[in-house]
Amino acid sequence: MPDATAALARLSEVARDPRRYVDQWRVDHPGQKVVGVLPMNFPREIAHAAGTLPVVVQDDQIPVTEGRSLLAEFYCGYTRNLADQAATGRFDSYDAIFMADHCIQLIGAADVVRALLPDTPVFFGMLNSSMNDSWAPRRVAEMMAEFRTEFASFTGHQVGEADLRTSIEAHNRDRRLLRSLFDERSTGSTAFTPGQLQDLVTSSMVMDPVEHHALLRDAASAAPAAPRDDRVRVHLSGHLCHAPKRELLEAIEDSGAIVVDDDLFHGRRYVSTDVDETGDPLDALARWYSQRNVTIPCPTRVQQDADWDVYLVDAVRRSGAEAVIHLLPKFCEPHMLYYPELRKGLEAAGIPQLQLETEHEGMPLESFRTRIEALVERTLRKRPVPA
Repeated sequence: MPDATAALARLSEVARDPRRYVDQWRVDHPGQKVVGVLPMNFPREIAHAAGTLPVVVQDDQIPVTEGRSLLAEFYCGYTRNLADQAATGRFDSYDAIFMADHCIQLIGAADVVRALLPDTPVFFGMLNSSMNDSWAPRRVAEMMAEFRTEFASFTGHQVGEADLRTSIEAHNRDRRLLRSLFDERSTGSTAFTPGQLQDLVTSSMVMDPVEHHALLRDAASAAPAAPRDDRVRVHLSGHLCHAPKRELLEAIEDSGAIVVDDDLFHGRRYVSTDVDETGDPLDALARWYSQRNVTIPCPTRVQQDADWDVYLVDAVRRSGAEAVIHLLPKFCEPHMLYYPELRKGLEAAGIPQLQLETEHEGMPLESFRTRIEALVERTLRKRPVPA
């Protein structure tokens, strides 16, 4: 019989200390390489098919010291933390760094890694941000092929189609199970806390997908039921690159709210879209890149038929959420620029909302708690009076 408690504890341990997992993985897989992946759209399947361990580099919660002199203070806390990791030896876990995104601040952090760690390969793949152009699918497919070529050069052996298909299937299995847990949270079928679900997703960003799925299956086998209660049902939105602090997630649910859905990167956004398991695997990965922006739109991508504000209103109605809390990392330009549209869309739909500006360090938790409690009170007043 699976030990759900032990499995959940192991996944939480990996999520909270990824470097320890990487160190043990190296012992268990001598000669194989570990690749640091920067969010949000790099195809881990290609890196995994190449025989490496792809690890989405996490904000490690350590205060920024040396990194303060490497990037401007108006860079977001996550990118300044990445610079600090590179400056203080915490990037030694990775044999190379790969990224596939357009955030100018993330590019700045990658440039810091290049400058400080000249012996560590850094590859930046340009996945186009304009999704409706006629040339976009071809260009994305070409970049996926370039990723495969880079990994062949990096590892010294070709990445075959069979290996790619096997990796896609493994990642899809893991995504589907994670997604089912998010769906069950929305319906009230399970009682994983937001912090626990965040650990489940974060650990999937770090671990080999086959190993992760086995533990996740055990952890999910005894998920506790979640009977409905009178707390205000909340949708969390934002945090596109790094995870919100766990104490903030706890404060939200301690203040009279219950999280029923989200579009966080360390949440439903990361597991939202599977890769087609038929046909050419590189073409399938190219379609995955486009489709995930339709499933949950991203402000770093331009697509005429996908808007974050429209998605957000629809998601609230699907889950039965009563309010939205925007978690906006300080100096996150894509989210800051799009936030007015989100606010107007929710106001037009009559959905109560609250913006909390988060930072890598110095979170005003008690102030946040007071503001969340005020949102809860405002939302309760909107409930229909029982007959």
